[in-house]
Amino acid sequence: MSLDAAQPGLATRVTALRLHSRNVGAGQPMQVIDQFPEADFTHVVDDRADVHIGSRDGRFYLGYFPNGRPGGLDGDWSTDEGWVIAVVDTANVQGYRMSFGTETPAEIIAAVVARIRATSRPL
Repeated sequence: MSLDAAQPGLATRVTALRLHSRNVGAGQPMQVIDQFPEADFTHVVDDRADVHIGSRDGRFYLGYFPNGRPGGLDGDWSTDEGWVIAVVDTANVQGYRMSFGTETPAEIIAAVVARIRATSRPL
């Protein structure tokens, strides 16, 4: 955004104020799920249609909860959590956990997963 410091108050150009198109909405979860070949990962679809994917070594987990994740802090549904990515720690390296909302675009989750997978190496 360009500002005109010579004018009193704030000023900007009309072109900077134009609305931008943003990628919103959940998108297609298969863009994420298809990144996990069954030869290297286990896939489970439970009775709520939630998808759980785990690496064969047990260190990576991806959960997809289209209606929100059950078992929130109050024991009820955590409706704002649609994706969970976790990497379990080892004796030498601390793991981590990320979660994303149910309306986070699948393209964003797919990019995160692709980056995690690109940095994964056998021990």
